[in-house]
Amino acid sequence: MVILKSKYEIEAIRKACQVVAECHRTIAPLIKPGITTNEIDRIFEDIMMKHGAKPYQKGYKGYPYATCASTNDVIAHGFPSNKPLEEGDIVTIDTVAELDGWLGDSAWSYAVGDISPMAKKLIRVTKECLDLGIAQAQPGNRLGDVTSAIQRHAESQGFGVVRDLLAHGIGRDLHEEPTYMHVGKPGKGLRIKEGMVFTIEPMITEGTYFMTIDPDGWTARTKDNKLAAQYEHTIVITSEGPQILTMQ
Repeated sequence: MVILKSKYEIEAIRKACQVVAECHRTIAPLIKPGITTNEIDRIFEDIMMKHGAKPYQKGYKGYPYATCASTNDVIAHGFPSNKPLEEGDIVTIDTVAELDGWLGDSAWSYAVGDISPMAKKLIRVTKECLDLGIAQAQPGNRLGDVTSAIQRHAESQGFGVVRDLLAHGIGRDLHEEPTYMHVGKPGKGLRIKEGMVFTIEPMITEGTYFMTIDPDGWTARTKDNKLAAQYEHTIVITSEGPQILTMQ
């Protein structure tokens, strides 16, 4: 069941989302060769604590960190580490902040120094997929309008769209309805309504969209070990269209 949010609930979610947005704004200029994802993880947690929030995913189903840090061929759920990021890497930082019982969720892919032309294209197209998906999240449209826009654009550029990791509704729980893949057909799927709050988070791959899971039980990698990128916003559907709650 999809839970439509009241104005009060939307504003509470917005506050949590803005904590996440501040985390990303703060870290963006700091991501350079030599920084570690453990350092990034600590910065995110410190920012959340400053605002009276906490990292929701730390302890979620046993996950031990405040962020997911996914480098190069890691699609999602990578563990932060003490290994310094290197020139040419791309890294996706994903986090969820909990503030007064409400959640905000956003992921962003970052270039580490000078990256390859293919990595630049992948990051650009992934962000374009997010923007195209959000543009279709209009009241009265269907989720298939969102997902087909993402799929068409990614595949037209020669990229894959991950199927096995899903976008989701969000509020007091991290994974509310609707849950959905970022592929589909226009005019199909759940009707989008005012008051819905959910993520759009395309995970786009250089090669195959198939993935594997590392022995840690979390880290999702591309099956062919080619690059992956992800951008994610939490949005709310209003009578005037989608609003980005995690806008940086």
